[in-house]
Amino acid sequence: MRRFGFLVLLVVILTAALSGMAFAKEFLSIATGGTTGTYYPLGGGIADIINRNVPELQVTSETGNASAANLNLIGTNQIEIAFAQNDLAYWAWKGEMMFKEPFQNIRGIGCLYPEHIHFITLKKNPVKDIMDLKGKRVSVGAPGSGVEGDVRAMFDVAGLKYDDMKVDFLDFANTTQRFKDDQLDAGFVVAGFPTSSVMDLATTTPIDLVSFSEDYIKALREKYPFFKKDVIPAGTYSGVDHDTVTPAVVAMLVCREDLSEDLVYTFTKTLWENVRDLDAVHAKAKLITLETALDGLSVPLHPGAAKYYKEKGIAIPEIK
Repeated sequence: MRRFGFLVLLVVILTAALSGMAFAKEFLSIATGGTTGTYYPLGGGIADIINRNVPELQVTSETGNASAANLNLIGTNQIEIAFAQNDLAYWAWKGEMMFKEPFQNIRGIGCLYPEHIHFITLKKNPVKDIMDLKGKRVSVGAPGSGVEGDVRAMFDVAGLKYDDMKVDFLDFANTTQRFKDDQLDAGFVVAGFPTSSVMDLATTTPIDLVSFSEDYIKALREKYPFFKKDVIPAGTYSGVDHDTVTPAVVAMLVCREDLSEDLVYTFTKTLWENVRDLDAVHAKAKLITLETALDGLSVPLHPGAAKYYKEKGIAIPEIK
């Protein structure tokens, strides 16, 4: 009888252990951006898609400091997946611009939507071209941010230096506040339109957006091919009644190289098979499509993501 009781107890313990194994989850975190930006709500939407459709994964969307900080987290193995601009992902992978060493463990999952250069000025100011910035008060983005990296690249092509103007290193919120206080002549924001900080500014302050010439954009793309030509349509922001021709970069999802092929394949497949669920999360989601998933890719794909795209007949670009 005692032996029978021992066997029953052993069966119970083994059953409980196997049950626990069956329901064990793998935990992933996605680094996004601030709560007022686009990365944050989309990150939450992607986490929800994976959690609802893949029981063995538990994905959490984390607030973050956007591209540069997110890439540092990936590069130092502190987080599994992150949002980042494709230009900064390239610089992080190569160890250029604001990155002092290459993070060669960065891998791509897919590209999402364009993020546009917002070259903002006040309607009363005589700033109509990038060369008009000489001698002006200009916000070039927070130090080491994606915005500042893009501005440095654009100034490089234009032949401008920070010494040519009165430069302030300001984030989105402080840039718009300085405009409201009439302490800036021009400023740069890089984000998918419409972005809330610029919308808020335009409702209280007569602003304008400056277009870039065809020749300038061609020269920019020749030196920095991850930029693309795009347009912010008239009426996107109050008082800006003309189309604005401007460079854009691309928001993308990146991950660590050491994540398993099966895990990243499952993540990628589940995201794209349910991507239209994101339409209810943010207006920018309508631009996220499988057809453009590799447009603007700037780092090598993770093998798990590459496996999915190959199954869908999508050519994998070579990244050098």
